[in-house]
Formats: sequence, structure tokens, C-alpha cells
Amino acid sequence: MKMEEMILVSVDDHITEPGNVFDAHLKGEAYETAPKLRTSPTGTHYWEYLGKEIPSVGLNAVVGRPPEEYGMEPTSFEQLRAGCFDPNERVKDMNVNGIAVSMNFPSFPGLDGGLFLMGQKGHGMQHLQAYNDWHIDEWCASNPGRFIPCCLLPLWDMDATVAEVKRLADKGCHSISMNDNPGARGLPSIHKEYWEPLWKAVSDNGTTICLHIGAGHPAPHASSDSPIEAWITTMPMSISIGASDWLNLAALHKYPDMRIALSEGSIGWVPYFTERADFAHQQHKAWTHSNNYMGDLKPSDLFKRHFLNCFIDDKFGLHNVEWIGEDNIAYECDYPHSDTLWPKSPEILWDSLKHLNQTQIDKITHQNALRDFKFDPFTSIPKDQLTVGALRAKAKAEGVDVSFKSSGGAAPLAAGEEPRPITSGDIINMFTKHAQRAA
Repeated sequence: MKMEEMILVSVDDHITEPGNVFDAHLKGEAYETAPKLRTSPTGTHYWEYLGKEIPSVGLNAVVGRPPEEYGMEPTSFEQLRAGCFDPNERVKDMNVNGIAVSMNFPSFPGLDGGLFLMGQKGHGMQHLQAYNDWHIDEWCASNPGRFIPCCLLPLWDMDATVAEVKRLADKGCHSISMNDNPGARGLPSIHKEYWEPLWKAVSDNGTTICLHIGAGHPAPHASSDSPIEAWITTMPMSISIGASDWLNLAALHKYPDMRIALSEGSIGWVPYFTERADFAHQQHKAWTHSNNYMGDLKPSDLFKRHFLNCFIDDKFGLHNVEWIGEDNIAYECDYPHSDTLWPKSPEILWDSLKHLNQTQIDKITHQNALRDFKFDPFTSIPKDQLTVGALRAKAKAEGVDVSFKSSGGAAPLAAGEEPRPITSGDIINMFTKHAQRAA
């Protein structure tokens, strides 16, 4: 197998939503109270909802910028590569990066749709459904076969949540994004009976639950003086806290077909995590009574049965596939976030997995993702047109420009000024200021 023959499905990319999200899907008071894209006096863009501001964070959409301009400042759409917010331009950027299919998480509503919790006593349900309809009917439908839909749920209302799972499945959406720690949103923990109807609904409709890093269990930082790279280093592994909680979910025994994706969580930590889970279970089950909900399966077996592990760049993990399970790994690009390897994703990925056999490569690059998210791009586009080589040839014919473009990112240093490492405290202060503005 050659690199150019791979078919790549990215199960974790992101949308910087344009201002017309709700225009075609709401009317009257529901439309008037829906989130609106605003422009600040300095020309940057932010969303406003129920009197609160939701700023745009620079690292969410730095693709195409020179790396030295990466930063956390709010941005305007004029600073962004068009693929961040335009689905047709996104497909061009997918082509030049050899990405056949992409699944996109939301930005301004929150990875779990937590923003709409603010409107739960008003039109929040209508706003959330309108967002889902925009995502499926406009973003994904713009280029059939190229986008896997991933939607949100009104988790504050379980009857409405169950109905939305069914409505989305009927529209061809079999993936939903939720918080790995609902308690962070003031909802019951996943171990409460409250969630039983959801577990049944996703199992009945073949819907995979996506748990994205940073939603309920953000990566910890040692101190406010910790360099920001220390924080960034641990971000993927922070998902292990939520993974351990979900691995001890009684519903996994009751619903053996239930699937959970650990989005942007990487894979290298998984072998030791499952080994440690087996040890903890064997050593402590006599007094923790974990057999009451885990049954006869070892935690490692339960993990392989239920969890899809998603990675951007993880050479160590790909050299330990036997401990993770070749049926439980999927690739992601993370466009347009700061971790994305666009437009060189195929080269870096190939260097990490070329030692695997073709069956394993096919599973990891696309088959596992298409299985779990019930998506078949080949009914819309012939398979030979979705290989890395074919897509890049199309991008070359279209003249897709991948050169870096300065867009007013971080301020340049003054003559003789020494760069100062960014710390966790700098980022905390930035988010504190945003929170104060929002309040």
C-alpha cells in the first residue's frame, strides 16, 4: 500500500460558524432571541446570546497563519482562512490535505451545546434544533459524501432529548456530542437514572456518543506560572478522567452495542489505562462491588467493546495497536485548530502507520469511523475519487493555495525585545476577562 492510496476520514474537525446559522430555520420571537454574530468596535467578531457575549478564540481557527502568529486573541472573519466557515472552501482544504470525509464539532455553542442551556426556559430547544438543522441541511448537505453530521441534544429535557436522537437519526445523523461530565453543566452525573432513556435511545438508533476533550474535564495545570506548553501537552490525556468514569457506567453492560468516541483524546495512553483498570478491578472488586455493574467482563474487554479512540498524531499508539484494538482507533485532523497538521496530514500519518498491514490501515484511516457513525460516502462519490492521491490531484487542478498568510495575529516584538513564554496564568486571565464581559 502507498500513502496516496489511503482514504482518510477525520472524525474531529471544527466549524467557525458563519452569521447565517439561524436565518433559514427560525421565525418570529424564536429568531429574534437566537444567537447573533456581532462586530466589536475593534472589528473582531463575537456571538451574543440572551445578553451575553461569546468571544471567538484565536487558537480555534489559526490554520493557514504563520505559527508565530498563533495566539488567543479574538479574531474577525477577515483574519480566517475561508475553509473555517465556508463548507465549499472547507472541501477544497480537505482535498489539498487528502481528507475524504470530515466530522465537525461546533464552536460558539460549546462542544456539548452548553450555550443553549441558557435558553432552556425560553426558546433554547428551538435554537438547538435550528442549529442541528443548519448543520445537517446546509453545512453537511452542501457537499454530499464529504461531511459526517454531528449534532447536539437538549440534555436538560430528557423527553426532548430522546425525541431529538430519533429525529436526527431519521435525518441521517448518528453521532451526538455531549459533555463527559454533565455535572459541570449542572446536570445529574452519568450514573443517575436520569440518563437511562438516552442510553436506550442511542442504542436503539445506532447513534455514537462523542466525548470531546476539554468539555467536562479540562486539562489541569500545575500553577499559573506553568508554561502553556505544559498545559497543551496533557490536553489529550485529560480525557482519561472521563473515560474511567464512563468505563464504570452500568449501562455498558445493559447495552452491549452502545458506542462512545473519545474525540481528540489520542491513543498512546490507552494500553496502560486499560492495564491499570484491570488491576484496579481485580485488586479491589471484593469491596467496591464493581461486579454488580461490570458483569464478568474485564474493564479492558469492556473498553474495547464500547470505545472508539481518536488521534491526530500518535506514533507510539500506532506501534501498540494490539493493546488498543485495531477496530477501536480512528484518525482525526483537527482542522482548523492549532494542533492540525494541515496540509501535510497524510505524510505525517503515513510515517506513523506504514508498518501496519493494509487491513489495519484501512480500519484506522476510515472503516472504523464509517462503521461507528453509520456513514457511507461511496454512495455519493466513487471510492477511487476519495483517495489521498485523487483528492490532491483535484486540489492541484483547482489551484488551492496553501501558503501561510499573515492575518494580524500576535503583536510583533519591538526591536531588541525578548520573547516571554506564555503561561497558564496568561490564559486564565484571558478567559476570566471574557467571562466578566459575558456576565
